Amino acid sequence: MNLFTWEKIKPAGDKIMWLIIIALMVLGLLAVYSSTSALAYKKNGGNPESFLIQQMFYLGLGFMLMLVVHSVHYKYYIKFSKLLIYISYILLFLTMFYGSNTNEAQRWLRVPFIGIQFQPSDFAKVALVLFLARELAVRQDDIKDFKKGFLPIIIHVGLTCLLIAPSNLSTSLVILSTSMVIMFIGRVSVKHIFYVGGPILTVIVLLVLLLLNTPDRKLNGMGRVKTWKHRIENFAKESDNRDVTFQNDHAKMAIATGGIIGKGPGGSIERNSLPHAYSDFIYAIFAEEYGLVGALGLMFLYLLFMYRAFRILLKSPKAFGALLAIGLSFAFVMQALIHMAISVNMVPNTGLTLPFISKGGTSILTTSLAFGLIMSVSRYVETEDTNELKPV
Repeated sequence: MNLFTWEKIKPAGDKIMWLIIIALMVLGLLAVYSSTSALAYKKNGGNPESFLIQQMFYLGLGFMLMLVVHSVHYKYYIKFSKLLIYISYILLFLTMFYGSNTNEAQRWLRVPFIGIQFQPSDFAKVALVLFLARELAVRQDDIKDFKKGFLPIIIHVGLTCLLIAPSNLSTSLVILSTSMVIMFIGRVSVKHIFYVGGPILTVIVLLVLLLLNTPDRKLNGMGRVKTWKHRIENFAKESDNRDVTFQNDHAKMAIATGGIIGKGPGGSIERNSLPHAYSDFIYAIFAEEYGLVGALGLMFLYLLFMYRAFRILLKSPKAFGALLAIGLSFAFVMQALIHMAISVNMVPNTGLTLPFISKGGTSILTTSLAFGLIMSVSRYVETEDTNELKPV
């Protein structure tokens, strides 16, 4: 059985999208090497390339995963959408009770006997978009009906977000926003979306006001609530605590000193001062080394990928493949834009990474899975009638 020969898995579909993916991976390698070389030298016996080699391994593995996933017609993934969403619930529940606590956040789950850690929220994001795309496609006849069309879908969106929010509020909000966009494109009633979005927005505003007027001592023992408050204070310029504003201060210094054309690869100074420069604030380091030109160029790559995904949507409106491609693309481009906005202090710090650019392991594999699904849609542009899909 030559199921995965090179002729079968070689890149196919939108060539521009493939070029963008490859460009992001190459730029990610440069950024990770620059932001981790000093740290790797200290931690790994004087070998500054150790983290670079690790990143190359995961990117290589991720690219192979992408090729394999994109070689399979995306309609075959419909069968696994419900299974994957329920698996994500199990993983999120396990993380809540048995997850590893890192930086006061219980987001990671360790695989027994292997020792590898991963964030189930990354997997849940892909699983939910796949599930939403399928449900919206098969429920088009009843999509305007609240009980038959909207309620069975929003229950899963709400449950996923609630399971993720306590330890990773930013990811939960990104998933919620992505879900709303997918539902809007999938012809869900705007009135029904507003019924959910309106109260959630009201609760968020009231929560922010409450946090800003609550002393820190009353927030002790409440998980990450105090961290949320400090990040809001930092963004609102209400905090005089330099420890709280340290990350954003150095991120802005990195961007400011980068100028128009930057200091060149490896020329960053702030990488030695900025905590998590290789993940949470890697865009600031990228801007410092490649300047405004490089920073805007990187942003353009993500936006161009989003534009190409919209082209898929226009070619196959209201179909499972179109919703899958636009949903996954929107989720990761939105994550990228929020990461960039954090670096220039346009939004509170959330800890979101930059897809394919930030250092990571299992997150790269999850992102590769998502992009493989997108490229599968690009490869097999949908022509079948979506009425062929029936709810089960």
